[in-house]
Amino acid sequence: MKYSCSVEINLSIDKTVELWENETNFKEWQDGFKSIEHLSGIPNSKGAKSKIIYQGEQKIELLETIILSDLPNKKIALYEHIHMTNTQTTRFKVIEKNKTEYISEVEYTKFNGFMIKLMAKLFPSKFKGQSQKWMNQFKEFAEKTGN
Repeated sequence: MKYSCSVEINLSIDKTVELWENETNFKEWQDGFKSIEHLSGIPNSKGAKSKIIYQGEQKIELLETIILSDLPNKKIALYEHIHMTNTQTTRFKVIEKNKTEYISEVEYTKFNGFMIKLMAKLFPSKFKGQSQKWMNQFKEFAEKTGN
């Protein structure tokens, strides 16, 4: 399963990327975000590994591995979970001096388990909807914080 989402943010590209990369901000726009623990490498650099924990109805633990870090042009990260594996490519593009496009391309490469496979097959829009929701929440947070 593969999809992309985007949102326009009324901030400069530099300020947008700065807010997006700052892990202390994750709780402001990612529902359920609890913590990130760096396991190896230099944070936000190629090869870095981190454990990310979300707590909603269930606890979700992800292993993040940075594949490429060249922001604002592109950042690619691999996310591994007991039930799924995906890559996310994030890009930021200048639209105008104080307007930035935030683009996310997500590709799920593995689903483990009958229920998650069924969910992905029957309700792929749920996955894209969650990504778009977080992007919209980031836009709201960034515009409020960055101006």
